[in-house]
Amino acid sequence: MSARRPEFDNTYHDPERADSYATLEYPGTYWLAFRDLPSIIARHLPARRARPPRALDFGCGAGRSTRFLKALGFDAAGVDVSRRMLEAARERDPDGAYEWLGEDGERPITVVGPGAVDLVLCAYPFDNIPDVDRRAGIMRGLRRLLKPGGRVVVLASAPELYVNEWASFTTAAFPENRRAGSGDPVRIVMKDVADARPVLDFLWTDDDYRDLFEAAGLTLLETAHPLGRDGEPVAWDTERRVAPWAIHVAG
Repeated sequence: MSARRPEFDNTYHDPERADSYATLEYPGTYWLAFRDLPSIIARHLPARRARPPRALDFGCGAGRSTRFLKALGFDAAGVDVSRRMLEAARERDPDGAYEWLGEDGERPITVVGPGAVDLVLCAYPFDNIPDVDRRAGIMRGLRRLLKPGGRVVVLASAPELYVNEWASFTTAAFPENRRAGSGDPVRIVMKDVADARPVLDFLWTDDDYRDLFEAAGLTLLETAHPLGRDGEPVAWDTERRVAPWAIHVAG
């Protein structure tokens, strides 16, 4: 296995960060994204057969989104680069299928085979991956796992996330985020976990995701930008007027 390259050093390799993040479920701003995922997935996938549809959770972390997929009726497996996060996933889901991709993310995915899954869900991992060519290579690998008619759903941070205040995040300490362009590093602090150190992400626009799918031989089918609504169980900040997330569907 090759040595980890510093430019791809994932925030969640840090044990304290991983342990803190592993406590998250769907608080605040995160709830807004997962609120709309079930209807988006149902709209784009073929009719369910008798056998449960199969899914891969790419960048599963502590298994939050893998368990989410299972609750939707999927036979879901998860993969990630953080051993510590995968330990947490297995503790909460002892019968689950979880696989380590290596610290540099270059180990092959074997927990599912080529042409085996109806859905690949990527809940935020592409926020942490720089370099256009590397991102395209990863997406090409994920495309090869899809059955005919399968879908890739990418839940991503919108550029607006890094320049506003939110129920779950603050960016007030990072005015330099406003000068960031595609692929540039941006920083943000999570308010729903004990670890208040800044998280390093990379900024990518809707157009960048369209280009990513095209480079991987996929077609962008929909991009949704969920907004908070009155009467929901969260004290929204900017979420009612600016979308913090982008949900991209490709096939």
